[in-house]
Amino acid sequence: MPSPLFADRPSQQPPERGPVDALISQTRRLRGEVDAVRRDAASDETDPRARWQRALCDLAVHQLDDLGAQLGQLKEGVPERAARREGSADEDSGPGERDGRPYGEEATGCLLTRVGSAEWNLLTDEVSWSEELYRIVGRSPGAGPMSLDELPSLVFVEDQPLLTQLVTGCLVDGKPIDGEFRVVRADGRVRTLHMAGEPVLDGEGRTASMWAVFRDVSELRRSERAVRESRESLRRQHEREQTEHRLAVELQEAVLPSWRGPLRLAGSGPAALDVAGHYLPSCSSSRIGGDWYDVLELPDGNALLTVGDLTGHGVSATSSMAMLLGALRGLAVAGIRPGALLGHLNQLLETAAQPALGSTLCCRYDPVTRTLHWAQAGHPAPLLFRDGTGYALDRPEGVLLGATASGAAYEQAEVRLRPGDLLLLHTDGLTRGEAGLGADAPGTERLLALAPGFARARDAQDCVRMVVEEFGGTGRVDDACVVAVRVGGPS
Repeated sequence: MPSPLFADRPSQQPPERGPVDALISQTRRLRGEVDAVRRDAASDETDPRARWQRALCDLAVHQLDDLGAQLGQLKEGVPERAARREGSADEDSGPGERDGRPYGEEATGCLLTRVGSAEWNLLTDEVSWSEELYRIVGRSPGAGPMSLDELPSLVFVEDQPLLTQLVTGCLVDGKPIDGEFRVVRADGRVRTLHMAGEPVLDGEGRTASMWAVFRDVSELRRSERAVRESRESLRRQHEREQTEHRLAVELQEAVLPSWRGPLRLAGSGPAALDVAGHYLPSCSSSRIGGDWYDVLELPDGNALLTVGDLTGHGVSATSSMAMLLGALRGLAVAGIRPGALLGHLNQLLETAAQPALGSTLCCRYDPVTRTLHWAQAGHPAPLLFRDGTGYALDRPEGVLLGATASGAAYEQAEVRLRPGDLLLLHTDGLTRGEAGLGADAPGTERLLALAPGFARARDAQDCVRMVVEEFGGTGRVDDACVVAVRVGGPS
């Protein structure tokens, strides 16, 4: 008894063409839109996120192709002329002129030829295969259909028990078939087939035949596998980034000054220093950079004030920053003056295992004379605020650390400070790239515009708070450090 759902026989009540045509049009339109998204998707194969996006688009395209194939067959059915053509076709001529496509369809390379069907009559031993099934398994129609006993010869050895279980369950227990297995075509290509079918019972309730629909899901499964693999790659990358971020934060916290809030340096009285500092993370990246700040009272009673920035992000940048800051502290404690100190740091970076470029500002304050000796290596100059106005100090010569060979000279400048003066040190990430601009000048002008507020501030901590409020929004593209130093202590 033939199955009423056998793909090579027209159904008794074909569906209305209007709704099916509308669904086909919607599927084609959606498929085109998804394909456009796939073409526009990032093509960087080294980026796990880009691979994941591409794999999802490929999977969606394959699924829409499958849907279009099934709707096309539902619309077309199997006209009598197709059955006559199948019977009269040259067995050795290969696929027909339509290659299994519904009439009127062009060769678009979609999955319209990937659904075939078969029926095995247990009473007459007659076997019927659709022409699509021959193409799917790579078998010549001249070789004829395969019996249930012969079918496992196409299947991977590892998958043969599954096929046997599916067929036995259908014939003996009347269970529907629903499973996948891999087959090897005559041309050596491996395809994954999904088999769905049911037993057909005679009038006495016995199994008279078995029918099945075979769907080539190779591309679909390949796309699903690509999605899984890219998702797993993305997950592993995310875990690595989280681990690196945690290590970078821990290393940064171990190296930067442990004090929080204001700090008193250089004794007491009008020459003493009231100091506060703050680290501002990047608003556009979760990765920790190589910015640092440090304030240290030296054995001779002087005070070390420094800020700096190394290129790069993550553990490599923070580890290099830790090395450089450790060397800077040691040289300052040994009494090396700022200009010569930067020369030693430049030599250290040149010979480091991980080459890097760095900018830094190194200041040494003498409370006896209230004199600030300072040098810079490609770094913004300190801003001096006095009597309600501010200006940038004239920078002495100095190139980026690591940019030149050993022996680079760094000039040293000095300035006499007064009680009530405020000195502001910062890394260039505080002002660089504001509002999408690359210049530092607009940010510096915004800092100088805070002069009236600084004049009213109670202490250095209030000044730092004003800077954070002004520059702590979403416009900053890099991490930054800021240090406020007031001479004479809180007002």
